[in-house]
Amino acid sequence: MQTATVTRTSKETDITVTILPEDGKREISTGIGFFDHMLTALTVHSQIPMQIHAKGDTFVDAHHTVEDTGIVLGQALAKSLGDKSGIVRYGSAYIPMDESLAFCCMDICNRPFLVFNADFTNPMIGQYDSCLTEEFMRAFAFNAGLTLHCNVLYGKNDHHKTEALYKAVAHACAASVHPDDVVQRCHEIVLVLQL
Repeated sequence: MQTATVTRTSKETDITVTILPEDGKREISTGIGFFDHMLTALTVHSQIPMQIHAKGDTFVDAHHTVEDTGIVLGQALAKSLGDKSGIVRYGSAYIPMDESLAFCCMDICNRPFLVFNADFTNPMIGQYDSCLTEEFMRAFAFNAGLTLHCNVLYGKNDHHKTEALYKAVAHACAASVHPDDVVQRCHEIVLVLQL
């Protein structure tokens, strides 16, 4: 991974995402408290330091800010990974959060697709619309070039279900972007043979 910054400005939002694999400094600010909480979980559990600054028309609702953040974060991840060579590519994770259990499986393959299975009881979690989790995941997957399967297997508390899902995505991402040691050893062998 390499440092990457993407900025996107529209009539509804102004968002900048920077991925800093060497720095380790994390900053999250979207103006939506619960979404900040989820993005903090994403950066911590993926072990990918991110700075995400978003301003949006939250006086309308959180939709544009959440979806557009997914777009920009996906583009920043794709830019950071370059041609995606030398990474494991696949990752998956089960994450429990109290009574809830979420599962994510990811393929960094440049074939964007989202499968999303989660039912939420309440329309809102703080200022965050429960339905926006799917919108964020879709925007993130399609702009990062991921095949992404997100499933909440069971749970009762919508906060717990959503947080388990973001953390499952984070852990799957951490596994996917990890350097593939087998590929690295093959490159080293080729270099030795060329000498």
